[in-house]
Amino acid sequence: MDPADLKTSDKPTVNDIARVAGVSLATVDRVLNARPGVRSATVEKVQRAIAELGYIRDTAAANLARRRVYNLLFVLPATDNEFVLALRDQILLQGQKLAHDRTILHTITATPFDPQAIVAILDRLAPADTDGVAVFSPETPAVRDAVRRVRDKGIAIVALVSDLPSSARDHFVGIDNVAAGRTAARLMGRFVRRAGQILVITGSRLARDHLERRHGFDQVMQEAYPELEVVASIEGRDDPGLIHRLLPDVFASYPDLCGIYSSAAGNAGLVRFLEEAGVPKDLVVIAHELTPMTRAALSAGTFDALISQDTGHLVRSAVRLLKATADDVPYDPTQERIRIDIYLNENLPPE
Repeated sequence: MDPADLKTSDKPTVNDIARVAGVSLATVDRVLNARPGVRSATVEKVQRAIAELGYIRDTAAANLARRRVYNLLFVLPATDNEFVLALRDQILLQGQKLAHDRTILHTITATPFDPQAIVAILDRLAPADTDGVAVFSPETPAVRDAVRRVRDKGIAIVALVSDLPSSARDHFVGIDNVAAGRTAARLMGRFVRRAGQILVITGSRLARDHLERRHGFDQVMQEAYPELEVVASIEGRDDPGLIHRLLPDVFASYPDLCGIYSSAAGNAGLVRFLEEAGVPKDLVVIAHELTPMTRAALSAGTFDALISQDTGHLVRSAVRLLKATADDVPYDPTQERIRIDIYLNENLPPE
């Protein structure tokens, strides 16, 4: 059969591959599933026919036929901050929706900002039990090495929310954190009404997302708003209690604060301090992630703007990319691009 005989609306099948290659259906099946017992010359003929026909395998049908079940794992920080809780809720929700699609989602937690806890989890993974893992982790050499070991086992892996080097993971699922920091700086520069000092609250210097946000923030502040002095970050480790304890000394040390950029979690401690301390009304506060608590702070005027990412999109994208990687099939990059959402009190979505 000449490939040109196929109409553009036709979808090539394994029968077409067999006819073009001049082999049996059983041989095509062995080649598609990488089974042994096929001569290299025959494999080349089948692969050439696949390329000529533009054949794209229906992995869903193939997996159904062989009763394939995807076991996907999410590794999250063991914390009760609202963003991580929202991620866990979305994993549960998507797991319920995907049950009919032979996809099982699991969640395991590790001590926040503890690289060795992440390494221990990753090193326990086995391809017989896990097809893919999405990991929300700090970045250290030990974590990078553990991620590479996971890939070497044939397990798909994506970095979730905070990126790991591209040489280690298969994909990153999250916003462009440098762009998020630049966006926060632009909003800060536009919103403040006087010269003064700007405080950045970060989570950990081991977290690439926090470092990238600070890097992007500093770029724009230096380029466009030299009258605003960005002071040294405080490291809150996403702990509301720690942030609440640190802030009195910060305000005593920097009496001319006119803005705060909370680039990480632990915002409950910031909100409590601001409500208790009676800070200047012209203080501009920009934070991350739309949660019930940050929504309330935005509505009350305690926060001026939020930079957020859709937790549902994060989980759905991680699942799609893990399955595509496990099956070695194409994916749509535009569908997996996580957008940066900006919320003011005026455009809050319905609860």
